[in-house]
Amino acid sequence: MPSPQETLDHIKRGSLELLLEQDMADKLKEARPLRIKAGFDPTAPDLHLGHTVLINKLRQFQDLGHEVLFLIGDFTGMIGDPTGKSATRPPLTREQVIENARTYEEQIFKILAPEKTLVMFNSSWMNAMSAVDLIQLAARYPVARMLERDDFHKRYNSGQSIAIHEFLYPLVQGYDSVAMKADVELGGSDQKFNLLVGRELQRQYGQKPQAVLIMPLLEGLDGVQKMSKSLGNYIGITDAPQDMFGKLMSVSDSLMWRYFELLSFRSMSEIEGFRAQTAAGANPRDIKFLLAEEIVGRFHSAQAAISAKEDFIARFQKGAIPEDLPEVALEAGNTAMAIANVLKDAGLVGSTSDALRMIKQGGVRIDGEKVSDTRLLLATGTHAVFQVGKRKFARIHIK
Repeated sequence: MPSPQETLDHIKRGSLELLLEQDMADKLKEARPLRIKAGFDPTAPDLHLGHTVLINKLRQFQDLGHEVLFLIGDFTGMIGDPTGKSATRPPLTREQVIENARTYEEQIFKILAPEKTLVMFNSSWMNAMSAVDLIQLAARYPVARMLERDDFHKRYNSGQSIAIHEFLYPLVQGYDSVAMKADVELGGSDQKFNLLVGRELQRQYGQKPQAVLIMPLLEGLDGVQKMSKSLGNYIGITDAPQDMFGKLMSVSDSLMWRYFELLSFRSMSEIEGFRAQTAAGANPRDIKFLLAEEIVGRFHSAQAAISAKEDFIARFQKGAIPEDLPEVALEAGNTAMAIANVLKDAGLVGSTSDALRMIKQGGVRIDGEKVSDTRLLLATGTHAVFQVGKRKFARIHIK
């Protein structure tokens, strides 16, 4: 049985901050399962690997004997999370929220143990609140403290609009912790302010404040911005096995280690062993195979992972694609880029005329698939391996 310190170290793996560590240590000494909260606003129908950084940590708590409270923010989803936004975010309709929430319930049990998971909706208590109740809740937090939040502070100082309902978002998220009697809440680094509001409100309502475990935001396939469906740099947990495998193999060799730490269930000692192997000359591609097989196997099956690997090898390695591909970032702005311009700007052809000629001759491939449409448009967020002829390759990210 692990010691209290070993348990604490296991919980902290991959996290950015634990507030407060002593609070967590004290809670772990209590002879009862802790109530571990994490909230997700159903703003899109599918979860991606960035979401699973938190969900994986929830599973670790379950393996330690604790109960997970998976909160679907169907009420807060209709407010619109203002975190990190430079303008008021359009709220979702009730119909959009309900449909997205339904798909979340289907997807989370690819990781979480159903018998140790309680799925909750914050509309359960927020819809029951009267206008008086909401005013009383709002009276518990000063505007000055609210404006300390980084995004609100920047928008206020620059004269940008802040709608009153946006102040309600962190209040409602904080009150969720009161209603759920959470012992621990997990959230991304962009949620720190909201998580601490939960601690404060619990204190005001006479509860023992929750410990807060802050997790990093996983970079997407571009290796720069956080994984996001809107940016197109994501790997969806419902992606087909071959697509998931191929996307994971497109991750840079340096970013691979961050994916191992935040997404893999392997021990840190085993991961460090992989690092030592690559430092000693092992091919990073072979180590990346292990990561891709593990992730695909988790969301599909071991056989699907094997088949995806064989498909990848057949399409890429047998096509003699070099292991060290140049990385090219192209700025598209708000419009899609024509395939000919992409090939020219990436330096794979000398002109757009050359690009069109190579496409017509069947000499252009994207992720191993031949391109035949000379008018093909590539959307912002595209991240793929482009090939012209037999020897010219580049991993291109269109921003």
